[in-house]
Amino acid sequence: MDQTTRHALKEDRLHGDNMFPLAAYWMEPGAPGEPVLDCHWHAEAEFFIVLEGEALFQIDTDYFPVRAGEAVFIDGGDIHAGHAIGRSTCTYCAIVFDTHLLASASYDAVQERYVAPLQDKKRTFPRHIKPETQWERKLLEHIRGIMDSCEKQKPGFEAAVKGHFYFMLHELSEEGCFCNRSETNSADTTKIDRLKTAILYMQQHYHRPIRISEIADQIPMSEGQFCRFFKTMTRQTPIEYLNAYRIRQAAELLLQPDRKISAVALDVGFDHISYFVKVFRKMMKCTPSQFRKKQTETAEHRT
Repeated sequence: MDQTTRHALKEDRLHGDNMFPLAAYWMEPGAPGEPVLDCHWHAEAEFFIVLEGEALFQIDTDYFPVRAGEAVFIDGGDIHAGHAIGRSTCTYCAIVFDTHLLASASYDAVQERYVAPLQDKKRTFPRHIKPETQWERKLLEHIRGIMDSCEKQKPGFEAAVKGHFYFMLHELSEEGCFCNRSETNSADTTKIDRLKTAILYMQQHYHRPIRISEIADQIPMSEGQFCRFFKTMTRQTPIEYLNAYRIRQAAELLLQPDRKISAVALDVGFDHISYFVKVFRKMMKCTPSQFRKKQTETAEHRT
């Protein structure tokens, strides 16, 4: 089981391993109005399941609320994010997997009729899965079954996980409820590509000071246009997103006990330690030293 807090869900991480490319992440509560999942994307597909509370979920240019007991399917490559809404905190589980996990060793009927169309987004899962119809409830049961298998990791859990996926494909086929998302609106595609360009630039250069104007130049847009565009697409300002990304990287570095906190701050692009501590405390609800101490105690307890 790969359990972690939301700060460790990185866009470029390996989910699972080469032999079993799937990982399940149980996330800490997100306070109302706060991001529970920062805007990002990855090549793998993902099921996002709200366990408590409610989230306003974004996929590319679409926004919709997702309540406890509901799930979202994200195709590989889709930009996605989530913000807690309502008065309660939001907890969720993310199941991230490479669709090659389901591929057949030879080109058989399963590969031709289900796996290849899923990978091409021609016959993929519904975007928002609610417990309203019998087939949707069955899908949610299988998702919970995958979560349970990943959490307990009993012998043979990998086979159980794949079995749940195949049963889900069977349910969709029987009901004729596959979705075709192989084509997108050209205007939306342009917006998504521009956002990905900006996010990728920030991820590649976060370790040094970055001016908003140089990010805007990558698209290209004026600085004012870019700030409005980015805020509309992500509900965060460029600085808010960049700082959040830097803090996630810092949280990873803080797990190394020999690294000084001041050095970590510089390594992730903060020139002033006091500002780094302020931003870290706001996002993580603790100081960097408190975070390191908590993670060390947790690791010692597990061993």
